[in-house]
Amino acid sequence: MNLRFSLPLCAATAWLGLAGCATTPQSTPDTRCYELRTYYAAPGKLDDLNARFRQHTLKLFARHGMENVAYWMPIENPDNQLIYLLAFPSRAARDASFKAFGSDPEWKAAAQSTEANGRLVAKVDSLFLQATDFSPAPKMGNVAKGGVFEMRTYTTPPDRLPNLDARFRDHTLKLFANHGIKSWAYFHETAGQPGADTTLLYFLVHPSQEAAKKAFGAFGADPAWIAARKASEDAAGGSLTVPDGVKSVFLRPTDYSPTK
Repeated sequence: MNLRFSLPLCAATAWLGLAGCATTPQSTPDTRCYELRTYYAAPGKLDDLNARFRQHTLKLFARHGMENVAYWMPIENPDNQLIYLLAFPSRAARDASFKAFGSDPEWKAAAQSTEANGRLVAKVDSLFLQATDFSPAPKMGNVAKGGVFEMRTYTTPPDRLPNLDARFRDHTLKLFANHGIKSWAYFHETAGQPGADTTLLYFLVHPSQEAAKKAFGAFGADPAWIAARKASEDAAGGSLTVPDGVKSVFLRPTDYSPTK
């Protein structure tokens, strides 16, 4: 997606406002290390996994200096996923926190008791992220007000991530706001990961999936967006995403998530 016209922000709905528009980049750069973790629960174990997080894991994470940002499950969840976002002062702090957490006797006891009838997690995926310079500060609390989050991942051709960033920075966030699409946070993968130079991963908030579809339809037909997309692609020499390079997953916060 893409950017560059200064259009009026904050279309009039009360729902849109986290704190005003929720599209203003942070004045102080967010240098934290974020980790997006995806757990694939073993068959029949997703409820048990959620119970362990609810009753044990979140408080133990916090004890060891991990900031619990948000916990979600996909609305369509055939793979029994639990997806969550943590924040740390740095990657070194992250490693130290997980080492201490893993050695905590209370965690060991919780893991043993909850896995008495078998392991709860079949697989874990992890991505280390950094906030983009145009990302709003991720708000916590009752953000969605009963609505849904959308996680979108864009993959660019080589060397075109800066073009995509520029389009979002100059145009897309403003145009999203004009169409009632609430930006929550925008990230890049940190250096050394396969998608570090080609991936933009971001989260939006919508009143519902149906509202998201309607808003994106209006956004896609907006002449300002059409002009911004064309200008950015002309400048880059082609599309800013690879074929099939846009992925979307709708998420609902868990009942214990600090961000809902």
